[in-house]
Amino acid sequence: QVQLVESGGGLVQAGGSLRLSCAASGRTASSYVMGWFRQAPGKEREFVAAIRWSGGSPNYADSVKGRFTISRDKAKNTLYLQMNSLKPEDTAVYYCAADPFGGTTYRYWGRGTQVTVSS
Repeated sequence: QVQLVESGGGLVQAGGSLRLSCAASGRTASSYVMGWFRQAPGKEREFVAAIRWSGGSPNYADSVKGRFTISRDKAKNTLYLQMNSLKPEDTAVYYCAADPFGGTTYRYWGRGTQVTVSS
């Protein structure tokens, strides 16, 4: 069982920055893939970014590429999402997710943290 807890959400102005954190319980194995998703009211859940726990090149949705950066601190067992140049359309609940088998079928999810970007 893996527990994921997001934090760092809040209200920011357009053009501002915010850093989200996702704390994972226990020791995260190198085989894990960690990802960020978001869901706006009335919208489908959307992929944002993902990274393999062992390292390597991350993947980003086109809508956030160049603005968001996903990273992880293995010592702290924590995943991050640095969000820069925020836009009102980035407003959503952001979820941390994990696939312990190193694929794209995310089996564990956090409860989400709200990000609101004002115009």
